[in-house]
Amino acid sequence: MKLLATGILIIVVIIILPSSIYKVALSSLSSTELYWTTGTPMPTARSEIAGSVLNDKIYIIGGFDDDGRSTSIVEVYDPITGKWNQTTSLPQPLDHTAAASDNGKLYVVGGGYLNRDTLSDKLYIYDPITNNWTEGASLPTPRGALTANFINGTLYVTGGVDSENTLTSTLAYLPSLDQWIEKAPMPTAREHLTSAVVDDRLYVIGGRTNGMASNVDANEVYDPGTDKWTILEPMPSKRGGLSSAAIAVNQSIYVFGGEQPTGTFNNNEKFDVVSDTWTSEISMPTARHGLVAVAIDKMIYVIGGGPQPGGSSSSLNEIFNTSKG
Repeated sequence: MKLLATGILIIVVIIILPSSIYKVALSSLSSTELYWTTGTPMPTARSEIAGSVLNDKIYIIGGFDDDGRSTSIVEVYDPITGKWNQTTSLPQPLDHTAAASDNGKLYVVGGGYLNRDTLSDKLYIYDPITNNWTEGASLPTPRGALTANFINGTLYVTGGVDSENTLTSTLAYLPSLDQWIEKAPMPTAREHLTSAVVDDRLYVIGGRTNGMASNVDANEVYDPGTDKWTILEPMPSKRGGLSSAAIAVNQSIYVFGGEQPTGTFNNNEKFDVVSDTWTSEISMPTARHGLVAVAIDKMIYVIGGGPQPGGSSSSLNEIFNTSKG
């Protein structure tokens, strides 16, 4: 303390924060961990849905509603505003369908699972400019619980089930010709599988061979240039009914959720395509199956799905941030 000539006493106080408080304050400024947040819930609770990103918006398509009925609803999420809107419904109710987008349009292919007599062979194409659906060439045979991805303007459809079998099938659809072409089959037959594209190669992961008690850890990659498949390091867990689109971020693929007879998975496992290795990441806040996972920038939106095995649904929208800082 120092008494000034004016007679005013100035007291300097130094406060030393406990280290724990300091660390909390510092972490609020700069995080070094990946983390989950919560987005606006989907208006209609659903599971066994399909999804894709089109014009930086997330389209969630079809699925089972709370009453276990197949639905034609299509709802669109804007990550910037956090708002949902409903757009033109599918031409027919579809569950266990697959979706992918390219060149400003959304493609929805196949569908169905529980009743093998009513599996879909349809290819529906949505144009956001006209807000209408048109129909492309039908699949060679009906199928559901499949996966779909675009590579260089060609739509690749893999796996699923037909009226009798679990499929190894790989099909390529050429939009310019409105034509399907048979490609080399997957090494492992499976349905309720997931997939992602990294560096123009198609990675197909997990799934099951015959019901949720027969989950697999298969991880196989397809090269369209050579029309050949290669077997890669298996996923650490055997999971089917997992996310309908695995996520490619920074040459890594994140695989979420799934189901088995005793419950659902909250697994979040990442595959590094360069090193052919897997790591376990921060688990999903809510375990579920039949969900959608899509990435915009470095945020992964994990939407919908059933918290219990079989017939259940949710409107959850949980967001995984894959960047640090």
